[in-house]
Parts: sequence; C-alpha cells; structure tokens
Amino acid sequence: VEATMTTSSHQSLSLAQFDLSPDRGFLPATDPLAQLPDEPILNQIGAELPKFLTARQFRSFVNDHREVMGPVADDWGLDVFRCAMRTLSFAGHAFVWEDPDHPASLIPASLALPWCAVAQQLGRPPVLSYASYALHNWRRLDPQKPIELGNVVLLQNFLGGLDEEWFVLIHIDIEAKAGPGLVGLVQAHNAARDNMLDDVLQGLHALAAAQEAMRETLLRMPERCDPYIYYSRVRPYIHGWKNSPSLPQGVVYEGVADYAQRPQQFRGETGSQSSIVPALDAGLGIPHADDPLTQYLVEMRDYMPPRHRTFLAALEARTDEQHRPLLYGYARDRKATHPDLWKAFCTCVDLLAQFRDIHIGYAERYIFQQHQSHASNPTAVGTGGTPFMPYLSKHLEETKRFTLD
Repeated sequence: VEATMTTSSHQSLSLAQFDLSPDRGFLPATDPLAQLPDEPILNQIGAELPKFLTARQFRSFVNDHREVMGPVADDWGLDVFRCAMRTLSFAGHAFVWEDPDHPASLIPASLALPWCAVAQQLGRPPVLSYASYALHNWRRLDPQKPIELGNVVLLQNFLGGLDEEWFVLIHIDIEAKAGPGLVGLVQAHNAARDNMLDDVLQGLHALAAAQEAMRETLLRMPERCDPYIYYSRVRPYIHGWKNSPSLPQGVVYEGVADYAQRPQQFRGETGSQSSIVPALDAGLGIPHADDPLTQYLVEMRDYMPPRHRTFLAALEARTDEQHRPLLYGYARDRKATHPDLWKAFCTCVDLLAQFRDIHIGYAERYIFQQHQSHASNPTAVGTGGTPFMPYLSKHLEETKRFTLD
C-alpha cells in the first residue's frame, strides 16, 4: 500500500511525490479515521482501553477472544490500514505493559496475526511507532478550523488524561507547523539547483518562519504535561522490546509464520521517528559524526512511513559539483557576494539548534531526573532503548558548529 520510490539528485523535488502536503507536512492528507468499519471488538478495545488498563483487565479481555478483528483485506485503502494499525499498536503495547513489574513476553495470535498483516501493508514493523502514536492519531473538534492546539484531540489513548493528551498534541501541532517549512526547504533546493538566488532566499525565509512557529509550540510542552505524570503515567506504555531491561529477549508474536515463534526485538515509540528534524538535517546538509545515536537515527527510518523515508534519502542525495550538500554549498559560495543569503541559511541552522536545545532540556527534566521505580521504565535510556543524554548534546554541538567555519 505504502510504496517506496526513488528520485535522482538532478530532478526537481516536489512534496506531492512523497505524499507530503504544503499545509500538513508529514501529517496525512485526509483527517485520520476514528474507527474501523465492521470491527466491533477492535473498536471496543480502542474506545475502552483506558478503562481496561485502569482495571488491569486488558490481557484477560484479549485472552477471552480468539479473534479481535476479522481477516485483513489487501484493498482496504491507506486510511483504513492506518486506523487498524493505530488501534492494534496501542492494543499490543497495552497487552505487553499492562503490569509494569511483569511485562508479557508473548502477544497472543488474536492480536499478533492482524497486527503483523496490517504492518506489512504499511511497510512498518508491528510495534507502536510515531506514525500511529501521533501522525495518524487525531481529530479536529471543528473540521473547518486548522490542525493546531485548541482544535485537535487524540483518537486513541492509553490511560488518557490531560498530560498524555497534551504530550502527543504538541507533536501533532509541530508537524502541522512544519508543512510550510517543508515547502520553503524544497523551494530553496530547487532554486539552488537552477541558480535562482531570490527564490532560494524566499524559501529559506519561509523555512525559518515555520521553524519559529515549531519552536514556540515546543516551548508550550510544560503548560499541561507535568514531568512526573509523563514519566510515570505516559511513558511506560510506549517502550518497545529491543534493548529492554525487562524484556531482554524481546517478544514472541504467537502464530506469525515469518517469526517461527522466535522472540522479536523492535524499538519503542519515540519522537526520533518523526521525519522533521532528519529532513532539516538532510536539507540543510548538517553532518553528524558516527556515534550510537547516529546509527540509531538511521535505524529509526525503518519505523517511518516509506514515502517519508524516501523524502529524506532524496534530500540527502542532492549535492553540488564538489559533492557538498546542495543548499549549504550554494549559500556558502555566496557568503561574500550575498551575505543576506548566508545569513538566512545560518538562521535556519540556528533555529534547528534552538529546537534541539529545548528538546534536551525536556529529556533531562521529563526522564533523566525522574526516580526510576520499575526496570521496565528506565531513566538512563530513551523509549527507543538508547542512552540519549550525551549524544543529544553532541548532535546539538555539531549543529551549532556547522556554520562557524
């Protein structure tokens, strides 16, 4: 369903070829479906998951049902597959993490089989990833008004409550704010290739305006998401089962022929699976020296929708005759003759550094400084399973240094 595609570094880039939209960016072109047609049990799971988890009755509910949904059809269409993936992913994680002291190391076939079938259609692993947690998990209160804080709510929660809702909605608002920035980035790239200086400048200004809006939204995280509540009530359910202290072998997907009853290891849901920052790194040409986080971020692309992955690869492939990143080389060569162009480029890099800096502060407050009470919710590693603090700081420094030569 979600096919990949290739582009050459000489072609003109367009957002449409990667299923991206000018006002929504990486969010889907149509508002996500709230429920699946003709799937009463799965829809019940979606609606009542917070109640099941509060009562710790979700595992027993799943175990009482030989099927939670009917057969997966190839012709469902993208919206239906994304809706099914969202509910199945929340259900899978709820089953594994319902009891934090005793996580489940086997997902029963009633969940595992449809989950793997839907994941295969979408070109993503059968685990909760950012696409299902944020990109495809919202509705507008007023369909005539924008996708932004104050008009969006979540379709699916684990426990529910203000802090969980706000945490994800901040991400959704940032994704929407990024849309016009991606328009500017693509415009700047195409104009640099065609040596249209004014259009490059205009594109960079549009990107900077979007980055400022994204930064202002990110700064609002503490308004309604408390660090303790996030750590103890929101975060436990989004961990995966790779590099997991409490599930060192991973998780068995019962009945899935491809896995042959062998435990599988997948990373947990994390904002590192958003394509925004990688697109800015790729589009602006910011290099990161090899380290565990760099390798991890490459791995995170496997969890993104395939077209988003291809967009990042297309940006990275765009270089000039000296094999430098296209946009960086274009602006750098005109540093003396067109200082306003170089300044606009540096502004975009600086805004990305500011975004990274705010994020590091949150990682420190919301995770690193919290008191660890369960091995299943460690403070030293992110939900993706990596030690994050030293490498986040390193990537921030690399961003800051990029335009200093």
